[in-house]
Formats: sequence, structure tokens, C-alpha cells
Amino acid sequence: MTYFKNNSTVNFYIKNISTSLIGFFLLLSCSKGSKLTPIAPNVITESTLNDTDDPAIWVHPTDSSKSIVFGTDKETNGAIYAFDLDGKIIKEKTIRNIERPNNVDVAYGFKINDTTKTDILVFTEREKQQIRLFSIPEIKPLDNGGFPVFKDEKELKNRLPMGISFYKSILNDAFYVVVGRKTGPKEGYLYQYKLISENDTIRIELVRKFGKFSGKKEIEAIAIDNELGFVYYADEMHCIRKYYAEPSKGNEEISCFGGETFERDIEGIAIAKMKNNSGYLIVSDQQKGQFSMFDRKTNAFVKSINLTTTATDGCEVVTVPLNKTFKSGLFVAMNDEKNFYFYDFRKLLE
Repeated sequence: MTYFKNNSTVNFYIKNISTSLIGFFLLLSCSKGSKLTPIAPNVITESTLNDTDDPAIWVHPTDSSKSIVFGTDKETNGAIYAFDLDGKIIKEKTIRNIERPNNVDVAYGFKINDTTKTDILVFTEREKQQIRLFSIPEIKPLDNGGFPVFKDEKELKNRLPMGISFYKSILNDAFYVVVGRKTGPKEGYLYQYKLISENDTIRIELVRKFGKFSGKKEIEAIAIDNELGFVYYADEMHCIRKYYAEPSKGNEEISCFGGETFERDIEGIAIAKMKNNSGYLIVSDQQKGQFSMFDRKTNAFVKSINLTTTATDGCEVVTVPLNKTFKSGLFVAMNDEKNFYFYDFRKLLE
């Protein structure tokens, strides 16, 4: 007979005995009347301390079964949690004592010097008005304590970073981060910074301000399609806005789409990349308790899906096989019970 040392361990195993059944009851109790067929998660993670928000997925270069899901825990005593593919917290990879981390992203092959490259993790630390940068998988800081952002804004409320996403230039392999904030102007809401490494020291350099804002609520979710070179961000209660990711291509808005498909808040955005530049944008419809899928090439609405999550903020996806559970890739969604839901990507298509 197996004995458990604490209730959290018991709860973790109970939650994963039958995720299909759990997902069904979550639908009945929390889904605000959605008539879509519920899609239950394959894995429900262990719980965080405070309030989950946004995930990012790092794919291990040689053994994809060792890939890591990072997720923000949003509070003054917050953290970036690291989870294995079974949803268990990897304590030695979890970054704690972060003052309200909001969104997180990963990138591959950043050049620190002429001989060293590393994968990197970036996230916003709202209460310190900065972003943080760590190496993966070592989880070592590369930022000397953090990079301040929105420094030219006089009002504190306009310096509180929220959304963030990496862009690796399709022209010259330069690395950038696009950063959003809690509040901002109707023009130039997003700042784009270039990551610069000199003499083993990394700094950031502001290269442009861009992006319209409706003023209706806020802008949090940012996602960048590196291969096609587009920035997407959620102007909540209004639309999904689209711009070029390459600074040299200018700041004109390409489109503002999809607002009519959402009940209210447009939240997390994940880009599912498939063959021949096909795929989907998968976007959280927070109040409706479901997700809207848009065609990656045309941005036309495809369908809505019910993943049994409640009040989802952030989401992320990779479309490469990881292990026996996630043979078609992995979609991760924040759930409003201090955890994240993991799905084999094929479930979303079927």
C-alpha cells in the first residue's frame, strides 16, 4: 500500500485519475451554458500558491519528454513555476520571490558571445516595472536583476508591464521582446526592445513604439508568429490587432479582427504552427469559457472549442510530438483554480 505524506500529493493524483470526468463536471458547473462538446485535459497540474496567469513551453533539444512548461503565479510573492509533462512542479527550476509576474515566453539559441548560445526565458515583473531574463535549462539570471521598461513614461500606471513575447528576426536573427502594459496611450501602447549582448553582458535597447489601443479595457496577451513575421495582441473587449514584427516594416496596423466572436474579454493567444505555414490562432474567450480558433494564414474565424477551463487568461501551444501522452503536440491553458490544463494538440482539431 502507498502512503502519501501530504494532502497536495493526494489531490494531485486524484485530479489526474480521470481528467475526462473532471472536465465534464467542470463544464456543468462553470461553463456559463456553453453548448459546445467539452474537451477534457490529459493532465491537470499541481496547484500554485496564488493565481495562475500565462504559460510558455520549452521543448528539450534532445529528449522532448523532458520538456518544461513554465507558468506565472501572479501576486506580490509570485513565481514562475516549472512543470514536467505530468503536471508535477519541478522545484529546482521554479523561480520564486518575483513581484507579480504576469506573462512569460521562451526563445531558442540566443548568442551570449562568439562561442556560447543558450535558450532563454523572459517574463514581466509588474511591481518592479521591469522584465527578467533567465537561461534555460539552467534557470540562471542573465539580466543583473532586471531590465526596466517604459522608462520614459512619467506616470507609474503606464510603466506596469504585463504582456511579453519574443521575436527572432527573419532578416538578421536579432532577438527582440515586445512588451505591453496595464494602461497606456491610444497610439504606441507596445514597446519593442532589442536584446544586445556585449562582452558577456546583456542589455536591452528600445527600437520602436507601436500599436493602437481602443481604451476599452487593457492589452495583455501578445503572440508573435516568427516564421510569418506578425505580432498579434488582444485589445480586450475590441479586437485582435495585427502588425509586422520586423521594426523596419513600419508601424501601420495590418488588421483588427475577430472581436464579434467574443463575449467580452479577448485574452490569451497561442499560435499553432503546421505544415506549409498553415495552422491556427487559438484565443481565449474568457467570459464564455471557451476558445476561438482562427486560420493562421487568413485570420478567418474557424470554430469555437470548449476545453472545460474557467476564466482562462494565458495559453500556449507547440505542435511537435513530446511523449506518449502528447503525440501531436501540447496545448496549455491557464485555469482559474491555481493550475494549468494540458491537452494533446489533436484533441483541439477533432
